[in-house]
Amino acid sequence: MPTISTNGLAMPESPIRKLVPFAELAKSKGNEVIHLNIGQPDIATPKVALDAIHNSEINVLEYSHSAGFESYRKGLSGYYKSVNIDVDFNEIIVTTGGSEALLFGFMTCFNPGDEVIIPEPFYANYNGFATASGVKVVPVTSTIETGFALPPVEDIEKLITPKTKGILICNPGNPTGYLYTENELKTIRDIVAKHDLFLFSDEVYREFVYDNKEHRSVMNLEGIEQNTILVDSVSKRYSMCGARIGAIISKNKEVMATVMKFAQARLSPPTFAQIASEAALKTPASYFDEVKAEYVGRRDTLVTALNKIEGVLCPNPSGAFYCVAQLPVADADHFCEWILSDFSLNGKTVMMAPVSGFYSTPGLGKKEVRLAYVLKKELLLEAVVILEAALTAYKNR
Repeated sequence: MPTISTNGLAMPESPIRKLVPFAELAKSKGNEVIHLNIGQPDIATPKVALDAIHNSEINVLEYSHSAGFESYRKGLSGYYKSVNIDVDFNEIIVTTGGSEALLFGFMTCFNPGDEVIIPEPFYANYNGFATASGVKVVPVTSTIETGFALPPVEDIEKLITPKTKGILICNPGNPTGYLYTENELKTIRDIVAKHDLFLFSDEVYREFVYDNKEHRSVMNLEGIEQNTILVDSVSKRYSMCGARIGAIISKNKEVMATVMKFAQARLSPPTFAQIASEAALKTPASYFDEVKAEYVGRRDTLVTALNKIEGVLCPNPSGAFYCVAQLPVADADHFCEWILSDFSLNGKTVMMAPVSGFYSTPGLGKKEVRLAYVLKKELLLEAVVILEAALTAYKNR
């Protein structure tokens, strides 16, 4: 029998989705599952985006330009300028989600065996993109005790080797909701400039920053304009996860010309999704005001309730719509399976994402779970009641 490739065997499974069989088992028993495991908001997609699809008069569903519709890229340029990121439409390539943007960026900037430093815990699929492109992830560990702040500069610099070619951050962060400070971004800038590295920044949660704090893009870090690559997506901004439209942005012409070759090889991003995404640029500012206010209320509800449970520690995130909680259990992976397969309260149970899969360092995050506050506050409170009861039952089992 033919054997699977070493790359395929090394490809990690998603910690966000690997518990699906346990959730299906819970549902087969008649239990309702409250899904806090995945960043799929229940917020309505802007009507202007959906109307654009409904009202399109396309007779032939043609390929688009490999870089995406020019009209959409010009619209994106206008959007970025409105948030103080000065880029031309020729510095933007539309991708099939932020995932493809990262994959194209990795394949463009790194050779197999090169190293990229990523603060952990990080979005688990970064491991997958690195594996697919033959890149080695070198984690620099942040901790729940500090609210997942960037470690000291010495901790980062001591990881740099001749094989180090880049740094990747997510700002605000998934899974932690951490928002990088101005000083932290300047620290990263100085390291990138000193060692002539690429700096990737995943900024898909840019709109969701709370407590009167300000999001700062790496595109505005002076002195490393040619080193910087921005990854973006419409998935979270407009609650359009299924559109699978993202973008890769850089002022480095050589990088963008190379990314374009990968874009040509996959032909083009999806047409209807681009139509919706371009129309979404007309979303009124009031939409984001309302959504942010809703997320703040959900965050405050969930984090406050979690921290009232004995033995639970949950830092207050400044952005995105996730929080990481440390539970009084030895193995959160097992607990997340158990709560689905063996526990329910009034016919309901909770699905969470074990955070061990968001770390690259083996053994870390064993007591931590990620919860996405993408559901109504009433459901979040109900989920916490179930979680607290489950923790007691798990301890006494």
